[in-house]
Amino acid sequence: MTVADPLGAVPSVIPTVGSKELVALLPTLLGLPAGGTVLIPSVAYPTYEVGAVVAGLAVQRTDVPPDDADGVVLVWLNSPGNPHGRVLADDELRAWVEWGRAHGVPVAADECYVTLGWDVQPRSILHPAVAGDDHTGLLAVHSLSKQSSAAGYRGGLLSGDPALVRRAWEVRRHLGLLVPTPVQAAIAAALDDDAHVDAQRERYGARRDRLAAAVRAAGLRIDHSEAGLYLWVTRDEDCWATIDWLAGLGIVAAPGSFYGPAGSRHVRMALTATDERIDAAVERLAH
Repeated sequence: MTVADPLGAVPSVIPTVGSKELVALLPTLLGLPAGGTVLIPSVAYPTYEVGAVVAGLAVQRTDVPPDDADGVVLVWLNSPGNPHGRVLADDELRAWVEWGRAHGVPVAADECYVTLGWDVQPRSILHPAVAGDDHTGLLAVHSLSKQSSAAGYRGGLLSGDPALVRRAWEVRRHLGLLVPTPVQAAIAAALDDDAHVDAQRERYGARRDRLAAAVRAAGLRIDHSEAGLYLWVTRDEDCWATIDWLAGLGIVAAPGSFYGPAGSRHVRMALTATDERIDAAVERLAH
């Protein structure tokens, strides 16, 4: 089963209505005390911050465990990361696991791109090489929308520490956040079929090769991007200047500032367009 390979042994799993609602609601589902602080990556998917705000929590951006854990109630990791495709090494993941356990802070990892490693093989926070013999204090979020192009099905999974998973489940069922039986059947079928995941990965990989070569030939630099569905691109200028330049070529990208101040000199270029649209972008970058 494709999703199980990077995860190792998974003692507790529940289906979710996609991964975005889980990310947005996790602080609320866990009943985290208002006024606490959620740690998120310096460049991050905006929903981590939205979920914290909805729960009445503050946000602190950091890529390393802080010296002071006072008031911290949750850590979000995202590896491979959106938007930049950065993959955390085992040592980095273990440092977060040890920090969270030492301070009694849950560590949640959004791993919806974990099957899409290009230059490196991403590792789940639940893997024995990272978590050790159990999943205490750890949660992993997975989605079918990337590996199976099934975003419209709203099929996701939450797994990890049975006590934390159960806490989320107890609240979810009272909120009516239950995954319909046909969607659960589709999730099970997708997770039992490696062939379509491999084919999709090859499709994205071919797009990545063509687009990355064109981006570099046009004089832009690609940072990180060793996994996931995006190229993290810069011309060493404000991201909006790059957005304007790309728009002049008829190419749409996302400004890095959408993902935090640290992204203000990058843009995110997606591999999710059709082959025809990727080829059109390649041609436009050559002129």
